[in-house]
Amino acid sequence: MLLQSNPVHKKVPVLVQDGRPIAESLVILEYIDEAWKGYPLLPEDPSERAKTRFWARFTDEKCVLGAWAACCAKGHEREKAIESAQESLSFLEKQIEGKKFFGGETMGLLDLVVGSLPNWIEFLEEHGGMKLLDEEKFPSLYEWAQKFINIPIINFIMQFQVNFILSPSFLIISFKP
Repeated sequence: MLLQSNPVHKKVPVLVQDGRPIAESLVILEYIDEAWKGYPLLPEDPSERAKTRFWARFTDEKCVLGAWAACCAKGHEREKAIESAQESLSFLEKQIEGKKFFGGETMGLLDLVVGSLPNWIEFLEEHGGMKLLDEEKFPSLYEWAQKFINIPIINFIMQFQVNFILSPSFLIISFKP
């Protein structure tokens, strides 16, 4: 089913709606925003929508991949990769400063995208022997992350992410020599 639903990347997540697959996290979130009305994930203003999309892609391309690169790098390259990952996190720190959520008072698409980081970074920190999301360097982002993962429905869903990350098949695939 996965290969049929996402034959290009052959990975999850895939949302199947009315027999039609929609692949990739950001695409799925944008689809949900457009398909299900009543609780918008993206701002109404086109300029703010574009800005939110930019920061969502930045999170995927720079923060997630940067954290992974820091975990996998060795020696001097590792220090450079950690600095680069933390530089990316510093941009998110500036975006969340003084706000309850990235979009202001209500949770939106960017919160859901950045919300995948806390467990993932914690896993990489533990298995990579490094510190990325430092409470002193990133007080606003750290505080937001703690509040976000303690929202009851988010906490419930995060348990599935933690269980997946800690599953033997994920560890074998992720940390192949």
